[in-house]
Amino acid sequence: MKKTILFSILAVLLTVMVGCNGSKEEANDKNDKKMASSPYERTEFLMGTVVNIKIYDEGKQDVLDPVFERINWLADHTTINETEDENSEIALINEKAGVEPVTVSDDIYELIKAGLDYSMKAEGSYDITIGPLTNMWKIGYPDARKPEQSEIDAVLPLINYKEIELDEANKTVFLKKSGMQLDLGSIAKGFIADETVEVLKEHGVTSAIVDLGGNIIVVGNSPSGNKWNVGIQEPDADAARGAVVGKIQESDRSIVTSGIYERVLNIDGESYHHLLDPKTGYPFNNDIAGVTIVSDQSIDGDGLSTSVFSKGIEGGLQFIEQFEGAEAIFISHDKKVYLTSGIKDNFELTNEEYEIVN
Repeated sequence: MKKTILFSILAVLLTVMVGCNGSKEEANDKNDKKMASSPYERTEFLMGTVVNIKIYDEGKQDVLDPVFERINWLADHTTINETEDENSEIALINEKAGVEPVTVSDDIYELIKAGLDYSMKAEGSYDITIGPLTNMWKIGYPDARKPEQSEIDAVLPLINYKEIELDEANKTVFLKKSGMQLDLGSIAKGFIADETVEVLKEHGVTSAIVDLGGNIIVVGNSPSGNKWNVGIQEPDADAARGAVVGKIQESDRSIVTSGIYERVLNIDGESYHHLLDPKTGYPFNNDIAGVTIVSDQSIDGDGLSTSVFSKGIEGGLQFIEQFEGAEAIFISHDKKVYLTSGIKDNFELTNEEYEIVN
């Protein structure tokens, strides 16, 4: 059996145009703040992805230290990677499944509570107890494989968010059945991105880009004093890196994308993406190639992007319209773009191969 793992970033491309409407000095005078001539930047490989933080405020280079301290702590405490889970509270919860509740930190409790809330809202088409399934496929890791049907059938009964027991007073989490596993990979990056922004703001940063491998938050305005230009990358494995479908302008917003080309396992001519259906045990098979969520909080973008992906374009549009402050851009396999009502006036199509159909 020949196996190839392909990594393709289906995310947003940020176009930072410093001084695009006037000089740098004019922008600084206009905003009454000083911007660095080039951003203070740090990149690390964490959580299986590239984490990049750019700070544009002059004199704020040292803020990168507490920012990455916070990111590293949260990453360590949420991982389920066996080689990195020494401090992981999620790994401990999984280990104690069916045995006893586990006391967790406030951060991890709130993260699990949010994940459970989205599992409820999606009525199980998104489910944070999908760990036994993702741990079996391991798409995105060197040992990824397609499980046997008997293996999938054996773990499906363990995937049920209703079997999570939370104790608010004591901050405990209990998975009721032995063998259950939380996998918060679909929502943890959003939570960590939001916490990163909190650290930036606590230290007086007013202009920054937070990029946690596709979870983007644009903080404040760009150094030019205008909103950030954000390009939505073309969701095609064969597309040139950086090719975009269109663009939006945002400030103090999160942009999160889920798509079928983000992490892929190819086996014997068949392609399997990493977004798994907790009901069937296989990758979702619907009309969505990629979906981008624009929201105030990145954790909402995470939860909503996977939730709406699980429902297809028609169901996803209906689902997200009920969430105030959250908008979506859907891209179909046949290169059609569908927009929620609140983003239609903001999205500009720039790729002639695609068309807006609603």
